[in-house]
Amino acid sequence: MPIKRTPGKQSAGILLYRVINGALEVFLVHPGGPFFKNKDDGSWSIPKGEFLDDEEALAAAKREFEEETGQPVDGKFIELGSIRQKSGKIVYGWAVEGDIDHETIVSNTFEIEWPTRLGRQITIPEIDRAGWFEPVMAKQKINPAQAAFIDTLVSHLGM
Repeated sequence: MPIKRTPGKQSAGILLYRVINGALEVFLVHPGGPFFKNKDDGSWSIPKGEFLDDEEALAAAKREFEEETGQPVDGKFIELGSIRQKSGKIVYGWAVEGDIDHETIVSNTFEIEWPTRLGRQITIPEIDRAGWFEPVMAKQKINPAQAAFIDTLVSHLGM
């Protein structure tokens, strides 16, 4: 069933998961750059990114996963629905089982002015690190609105 879209800023992302010795772990990423350098709890995210109305949301989620990690993702996707972040952005999520070495991700980069108002541009990675977390810890690390994706996955898997 296609996801109903909401006008305005929208993102799509993938919650990668694995089960090791019966324990569920989910893969999260931490945003790069000076704004998030010293932030941890509540700052992590599923790999995600914005997309336009003429792009299929799951295709955008797959593209963003690869841009942020350097690795493609495929498999049997589980639709997790959508959430609204504090900023008002709608995020559509899917889960898929897989594995990735969190220490070898290679994120795309972008330029920002830093420090602000000095006219100097710096290049930073969109994602500066990634990690695998069990659900309780992941819900502490992730953007609070995105914690619903973890709950939905846990419920879907019966874990």
